[in-house]
Amino acid sequence: MEARRIRALRGPNLWSRHTAIEAIIFCTPNEYSIEGIENFETRLRALFPQLRLMRVGSYNELISIAHVLEHVVLGLQAQAGCPVTFSRTVKTNEEGIYQVIVEYSEEVVGRRAFHFATELITAALQDISFDLESALKELVNIDEDVRLGPSTGSIVQAAVEKNIPYRRLTQGSMVQFGWGSKQKRIQAAETSDTSAIAESIAQDKELTKELLHAAGVSVPMGQVVDNPDDAWRVAQSLGKSVVVKPKDGNQGKGVAVNIHLEEQVRMAFIVAQQYGSKVIVERYMPGQDFRLLVVGDALVAAARRDPPQVIGDGVHSIKDLVDQINLDPLRGDGHATALTKIRLMK
Repeated sequence: MEARRIRALRGPNLWSRHTAIEAIIFCTPNEYSIEGIENFETRLRALFPQLRLMRVGSYNELISIAHVLEHVVLGLQAQAGCPVTFSRTVKTNEEGIYQVIVEYSEEVVGRRAFHFATELITAALQDISFDLESALKELVNIDEDVRLGPSTGSIVQAAVEKNIPYRRLTQGSMVQFGWGSKQKRIQAAETSDTSAIAESIAQDKELTKELLHAAGVSVPMGQVVDNPDDAWRVAQSLGKSVVVKPKDGNQGKGVAVNIHLEEQVRMAFIVAQQYGSKVIVERYMPGQDFRLLVVGDALVAAARRDPPQVIGDGVHSIKDLVDQINLDPLRGDGHATALTKIRLMK
């Protein structure tokens, strides 16, 4: 088996509306059917026990090595937690040449899965070992590094459910929906319709509080401070537990909550200062922390953000339990618990 060309199909294509990797595969005559390769499928399944049934039609159909490649690439991505379901192998008019098309959710993961699938099939052909655990771990790690965040991913999923084609423009979170003159672009949860002034206000926590207070919305008492001494003075004046956070931070970085000791406040100021130009000290308000997503004038999604926590099992240390949770590729950023999923706007 030889891969003569591998390319990414980053939008709607001849095969489907899914993003996909298309490979041109050359098979030798003895690879036209795996039935003629003694114990090949048995060895393959021993190396990759999670591999699904490859015969999707009649049991009399010929399964070539190219077909095996298709199913292994799809299976590796699925085992790594990627939401992929589509694949297809087509025999061309040229003898021994096949087109293998496999959906991907992240291009770099799809390409790497092709690489590992080729190695795994070669190992089965030569009856040698293959480190499946290591391969899957690498795919999971790559997917964790490059996949879209929860907000952007939810918007993309909503578009997919409405059959709106999308294309990821960067390794970051910039995404294009549609094509030509009708296309729209987003970056994270920002769209081309997002007000630049509103975004600037939202990034300034103190200004946001002032405007909300002027509109009659209750906000916690607090003050911007310049040094640890001022931070402790403001904390004392508030009289209760406080929150110390960057004035223009994001994603909860540098935030300390529910603290009241002088040592805690001073240390929290030093940490918060690393993530913003100014630091705010304000009264701590007990209760639930919710993250809301509003599209237009409608609330379309909500998540409760719970503090990280583990439950002891009497065997493992706290560090071991934390490490186990961090291995889960489906854990939410900030350990948020989704209450309401994205629903499509009519």
